[in-house]
Parts: sequence; C-alpha cells; structure tokens
Amino acid sequence: MSVTELRPNLDHWQERVDLAASFRWAYRLNMHEAVANHFSLSINDDGTRFLMNPNQVHFARIKASDMIEVDANDPSTLEGPNAPDPTAWGLHGAIHRHVPHARCAMHVHSMHATVLACLKDAELPAFDQNSATFYKRQIIDQGYGGLAFESEGERCASLFTDPRMKVMVMGSHGIMVIGDSVADTFNRLYYFERAAETYIRALQTGRPINFLSDEVAEKTAQQIESYPEQSDRHLTELKLILDAEGDPYAT
Repeated sequence: MSVTELRPNLDHWQERVDLAASFRWAYRLNMHEAVANHFSLSINDDGTRFLMNPNQVHFARIKASDMIEVDANDPSTLEGPNAPDPTAWGLHGAIHRHVPHARCAMHVHSMHATVLACLKDAELPAFDQNSATFYKRQIIDQGYGGLAFESEGERCASLFTDPRMKVMVMGSHGIMVIGDSVADTFNRLYYFERAAETYIRALQTGRPINFLSDEVAEKTAQQIESYPEQSDRHLTELKLILDAEGDPYAT
C-alpha cells in the first residue's frame, strides 16, 4: 500500500495529500522562502473555507495531517492552533472571499518570477512555448503597498476580475497563481517560474529576443489550455516519486 492510500480520520484527505506534495516539490524546486509563503485550497462550495499550511512551518516538512482549516469570513481563525500569520490571512483570506473561481491559490517569492516582478516592465512576454501559456493571461500589479495585511490583500484580490487571468505578477513582491485544483495551480506555478527563468537568461545574453506573433502566442495558449490531463498527470508523477522515496508527506 502506498502512503497516499493511508487515510487518517481527517476530512478532505486527498486534498491534504495533494497540497502536501505541492509543498514538498516547491521546496525541491527552490521556490520556498524560509518559513514564509502559503498555499491554500477551498473545501466548500463558495470557496470561503480552505485548507492552508500551518504558520511558519518549512515547506520541506509539511505533511497532509498538518493542514489547518481556515474560514475566510471568521477572523477568530487567527486565534486557533498554528493559525495563519496576518499576511497569510490578509492575502489568502481575501482571495477566497472575493474570487470564487480561485479554488486553489499559491503565493511564492520564487527567484525568477520575483526578478521579473522587480522589472519596470514586469510582464512575461510570449517568446517560447512555455511563456506563450501566459499570453494575455497575467495580471501585472505595480501597486505594491507593503506586507499583505488585510487592506493589501483586499487590494490584490480585487484585481482578479477576469477568470482567464490566473497569474498575478506582484510588483516588488512575488507571484500569486490561482487555479481549479492543486494540480492545475501547481502546474501553472511550475511553468511560469520556468518561463520566467528562460526569459531572464535570454535577457542576460544581451542579444535580441525572437518574440512570438500575437496570433501564434494566442493559438499556443489555447492549445495548452485544452491539452488533456497534463496537470493531473504531472502531480501524480510527483507523488509517485515521493512515495518511492518513502517521503512522509502523505501522513
């Protein structure tokens, strides 16, 4: 029996396992930020109740049973054991209150996406297949107002008005990625960071970049959006690797 088949007496067990796997892989890909940053996943119909990593636990150690349950409409959540820190509450609480299509939200300060976020022009252009995924599908927020306490979280959430826009490049801060599930969101996070790295490296050559035409970029984005099962298969394979190594993420 694999560790993913073990089911302790906790609600939403498979969702917890998927989240734990995404934390472990974000660590392995060096997309963690010490004991900061958070991933969250809605568990009710309107999205206002969600699972989240416990306060200030390193991504490398997070297990399925560690996830806390948060009510975006109940500030007393902050008084519970391992309660999220005020910035996690401010940013993720606002996302899950106001953006119902954001079933999952992942916020990181990954290196290359954050480098991009610090540029005067912080948009990731379409120049290769990976970057074309995000053609006209990213929000560029240049209104950074400090740590994501409640007012800043509300401001960021208010920018997710178009359901096609599932990536926010948070100027001078990092990146917020939303999606339909853990697999969908982690896959998008992974590919944005990869595309940002390729773009930064291309800029470093000092040579002209061969940008895609609008027509080809949009065509490619639509093709990737309709590509069958890619995100689910990606997360499944990552969990199988963790299982084979005996990683305790699913405990």
